[in-house]
Amino acid sequence: MVARRSPQRTRQLVEFGANIVRWRAVNDMSASLLAERAGVTRETLRRLEAGDGSARIDSVFAVLAALGIADTVVQSSDPYRSETARVRIDAILGAGGSL
Repeated sequence: MVARRSPQRTRQLVEFGANIVRWRAVNDMSASLLAERAGVTRETLRRLEAGDGSARIDSVFAVLAALGIADTVVQSSDPYRSETARVRIDAILGAGGSL
């Protein structure tokens, strides 16, 4: 059973979509141009920018790559870049666990 979307998740999706719109403006790209460069439909980009949440992950990364920020997004999800996560990783490894 699929859980309903939480208000927090909805807010995150809308904020992420707004960030895509801002990155598009920073890169001086129309929606049509970004969709073309990303190899996605204009409708997919519209849904992504609206925070719809239905875009496939490969479409999301195609858009991020076309904006030049895919690597930044991937790096930001690296647990080794988080002090809290590094402490937990050290505890796991120190206890003989593995990642």
